[in-house]
Amino acid sequence: MYVFAYAMQFLVLICALGGGGIALLQLWQRRSDMLPLIEKCHGVIAFALLLASDMLLHALYRHDFQLQYVADHTDLILPPFYRLTAFWAGQQGSMLFWALAVSISGTLFAATRSWKTLAPSTRLWHWVFFYAIMAFFALILTTWSNPFVMQTPAPRDGSGLNPLLQNPGMIFHPPLLFLGYGGFNVPACLALAQALADKSESEDPWFRLTRPFIILAWLFLTAGIVLGAWWAYMELGWGGYWAWDPVENASLLPWLIGTASLHTLIIEDRRNKLGRVNVIMMVLTTVSAFFATCLVRSGAIDSVHAFGDGTVGTPLSVFVLAGLFVAFWTAAFAGHNGTPLAGPDSREGFLTLAAWVLLALAGIILVATLWPQISKIWTAAPRGPDANFYNRVCLPLGALVIVMMAVCPWLGWNGGLRNKNAFYVMLGCVILSAATLWVLGYRQPTSQIAAAAAIAVLVNTGQIFKNQASFRHPSSIGSVGAHAGMALVTLGIAFSGPYAEDTDLLLAKGQSAQASGYTATLLDIKNGRQPGYEYIAGQLQISREGKNIGIVAPERRIYDKFGNSQFSEVDIIPSFGNEIYASLLGLDEDKNALIKVSVKPMVNWLWIGGAIMCLVPLLCLRRPKNEHRRQSRDGC
Repeated sequence: MYVFAYAMQFLVLICALGGGGIALLQLWQRRSDMLPLIEKCHGVIAFALLLASDMLLHALYRHDFQLQYVADHTDLILPPFYRLTAFWAGQQGSMLFWALAVSISGTLFAATRSWKTLAPSTRLWHWVFFYAIMAFFALILTTWSNPFVMQTPAPRDGSGLNPLLQNPGMIFHPPLLFLGYGGFNVPACLALAQALADKSESEDPWFRLTRPFIILAWLFLTAGIVLGAWWAYMELGWGGYWAWDPVENASLLPWLIGTASLHTLIIEDRRNKLGRVNVIMMVLTTVSAFFATCLVRSGAIDSVHAFGDGTVGTPLSVFVLAGLFVAFWTAAFAGHNGTPLAGPDSREGFLTLAAWVLLALAGIILVATLWPQISKIWTAAPRGPDANFYNRVCLPLGALVIVMMAVCPWLGWNGGLRNKNAFYVMLGCVILSAATLWVLGYRQPTSQIAAAAAIAVLVNTGQIFKNQASFRHPSSIGSVGAHAGMALVTLGIAFSGPYAEDTDLLLAKGQSAQASGYTATLLDIKNGRQPGYEYIAGQLQISREGKNIGIVAPERRIYDKFGNSQFSEVDIIPSFGNEIYASLLGLDEDKNALIKVSVKPMVNWLWIGGAIMCLVPLLCLRRPKNEHRRQSRDGC
């Protein structure tokens, strides 16, 4: 059966190479009579990948340890949910899932009305680029990263799934990232296709035709990053949600470039400018997704959840370099009207500056993440920058983006203020918020500025809906809602980052101690066994000024199949204000419990804002009616 699954992957390679080759031949001959055959190739590709994926899922569910992938990532005691989601827990399975996501995106686009409006030459060029991507995936899956490698004899039990991955946040974090990566392939291929094809006058530009794919890809990527942060907060026992881990930095790169692209696309949609720039930006978003995968799987970076020195690093590197060459070479063919951009005091200028700041953030994070590799040139002991470097450099730039977000809605496209009263209300809100925070003792400059600007963005949301009926259209609500969600995320970071307080407590049973204004009393400490692991659990009562706040029960686990490594299971008392976060660090020689108690102000606003960013922009998927199109372009 698994030989058949491998044959399906090989069939993908044949169809992608054949379809792409025929498309190129037709373009050279200036013909399109074989376009129906070329398009049928994609149906075969999608069906073959679905079959291969189904066989891998079947093997995971049935504990078929003949497959090395199943034996490496599951065992007999793993619950069915985690057995099935082990599909993307390893390198080979995740590459298959990513290929499946790309093929589904292409299938959906080919079934839309927008696709049927494209000229034959545009379709042919689209398939050339799309099949090149599919052929690369198929080459990876049939050579360096085949999930259907068999072993004889099959072991009686598998190695088990990494305990860090046995968490709902981590289960959904990788597939959402891959769905985001896959979704950006469609607009990137069409952008390149329209740049090279003999575009029909009646053909809409690529960014309007693929608008739902751009929005959905960005939403999936955002949701994946937010869930990854939540997983780190709840599972790793870091006590934080973003530790500038190289793997998480890698996924942030396509998000930053994609977000910058969303804003420069507004300028092209509204002002017919930046045509070449947007082609490059969209292709860079897709290429950066492959680059992120290359970083994680090449062994170039050291991380708690990198894939180590994998076999796909070199081919991914070559593909990324080829993608960059194609992006810049093709963009030279993209049309542009040469109209200069408006000044920096205009909405057009602010959107451009915001895109530059986002790209600068991506560049800084890229260089810092790669610094251990770069510094190998002159030192034998390379070291990467620590979290303090990222915080000192990146957080002020992030605060600048929020300030621009607060100001931009009130600027005119050609400069000046288009609503002075609303602007002055926003400005007054910033000043009043900053002063109030200062009086309350929140005086960390970057945090103070970002929080004040975030509050102004929320006030802007109310003003926009109150004063501008045009923004009540669902698509406009989606874009304004995304900014409101980002403002809540900013508030969560601004307070829970610099103002979190950690206290390490060494407690005997029944003993109490103070932690950041709270009283912690160790009620019980016990150990036990569950299927697959042993644990130590502490039970800690938290109170303040004599009032019981709640009980936390953090654990420390040692899994049978993962040596002596200890895994932390934190526990929290949730709150919209101060959240209590507890992790058990261990026991001393006298069996006293060492517990870290952290107070995280407003951390839940980060998750609430992240959920709003991921859900409300779904309203943007509704295509604006003609009477709302102009206004919604201002927002989306």
